[in-house]
Amino acid sequence: MILSRMIRTIRLVGLALAALPCSPVGAQSESARFGDEIHVFSIEDEVRPAPSCATLFVGSSSIRFWFGIDRDFPGRPIIRRGFGGATIADINYRFDAVVGRYRPRQIVFYAGENDLDAGMTPEAAAAQFDAFMHRKREVHGATPVFFITAKPSPARWQQFAAQSDFNRRIEAMAAREDDLVFIDIAAPMLDQGEPRADLYISDRLHMNHKGYAIWKNRVGAALRGAKASKSPYCR
Repeated sequence: MILSRMIRTIRLVGLALAALPCSPVGAQSESARFGDEIHVFSIEDEVRPAPSCATLFVGSSSIRFWFGIDRDFPGRPIIRRGFGGATIADINYRFDAVVGRYRPRQIVFYAGENDLDAGMTPEAAAAQFDAFMHRKREVHGATPVFFITAKPSPARWQQFAAQSDFNRRIEAMAAREDDLVFIDIAAPMLDQGEPRADLYISDRLHMNHKGYAIWKNRVGAALRGAKASKSPYCR
């Protein structure tokens, strides 16, 4: 009797679970992914309207956590639109909210690392970035994009070969396009062919002030001196 009741209970539970909406484990709709972060950006734009002819930094958590970015680029209007965990596809999907609505002098882009970590091939990740560039040209014309290479962190060191392949593909793209500038931050973040652990916080993935100091110098030099096309908004 007890056994039959247990079997009946298990069957009822199974039927109840089967009636629930079915979705892959960890799946999240594109419209919901990063919805809170994007909403905060829109509120920020309402409270403090973004300046025109600013330098727009867009990308994943390495942009999001660049807390000293205004101090690192004094006198340069900055818009920071980084959202943690973002892939290039996420930026493409959210293009209107994080890129299209502004009128920047230039765009500094950091993403691709999370794409590779999720299993995407360097070729496919580069294709996603190419799609970003096509969309940028449709909306912002010749406004230059400054691409920061995928960084060599201790936590993702096993992906360095894929990162290097991805970086080379974007470098080749930049050699062909006037509106794309390639910024190599990988080389100075290595020591004797290994990632410098002193540049990272405890998770061995995100950078500390020493890591951002390298980015400040490399990105700053590129923004000041790299030959690139001009934004149609800023003469």
